[in-house]
This record gives sequence, structure tokens and C-alpha cells, in this order.
Amino acid sequence: MSRDEQSFLRRWSHLKRQPLVKPEVSVAPLELAPLESLNFESDFGAFMRAKVDEGVRRAALKKLFSDPRFNIMDGLDVYIDDYSKEDPIPPGMLAQLQHARTTLFGPQAEEKTGEQNKLSEEAQASAGTPALQVSSNEPPASRGSHET
Repeated sequence: MSRDEQSFLRRWSHLKRQPLVKPEVSVAPLELAPLESLNFESDFGAFMRAKVDEGVRRAALKKLFSDPRFNIMDGLDVYIDDYSKEDPIPPGMLAQLQHARTTLFGPQAEEKTGEQNKLSEEAQASAGTPALQVSSNEPPASRGSHET
């Protein structure tokens, strides 16, 4: 190391070991405006300083935010509706949904399963085999024959 680096490190080490002395700053008592005289155009910066009592700071902020300009909806509150109220689907829309379901998927599933069971029984009866009862509540893996 060069001589300059050593002297720098010695000075730095010496300064590190010295106790940190904070200079005393005389703080004049804060002159705060009375809370009753505050309005939207008032300077609230004095109330935000560290030496101000928390209760006084909160009271000043409450006075500031009681202004009607802070009570305007901005349109970005997407979750403001009361979703606990039931909003039934109108009968006209239900009819359209039923028509679309029938058009896209054919008759309803309950009607299909009943018709399929009848066709299955008829086919097995004509083939001479006993009809198998299929329950729609059973999972597909449990239907049919089991291997042994």
C-alpha cells in the first residue's frame, strides 16, 4: 500500500473510534395555526414535522380530508357494489340462454341419458343379454366389467 492510502485508512479508523457527538440544535417552539382556521388552501406541512404531537397531526389531517373535494368518486372503484344482494337473471335472458343451450348442445343432458338408457335396454333385450343399469353418479372408471 502506498503511504497516502495508509494515512487515509488511519484517519478513517481514528474517526470511526471517536464517539459520535450530535450538535445541539435549538428548536424554537412550533407555531401551528389553530385547527379551526384550517382549510384546503392552508399549509399543512407544519403539522407533518416530527416534533408535532400525533393527536394534533391526526386532527389536522382529519380537517384536511373533510373537504368535499376528497369525497368525489373517481370511477376506479370496481368493487364498490354490494354483491351480497341477489340479482336474479331476467326471464327474457333465461329464455335466450336456454335457446342457445338447445341450439349448441341439443336436448338437455337429463333427457339424453334417459333416452340412452332406453336405447341400451332395447338393444340388449333384442340381443338376448340382460340390461346393465348405469348410474350417472358413479365415476366412469367404475362402470363396466371388472378384470379379474
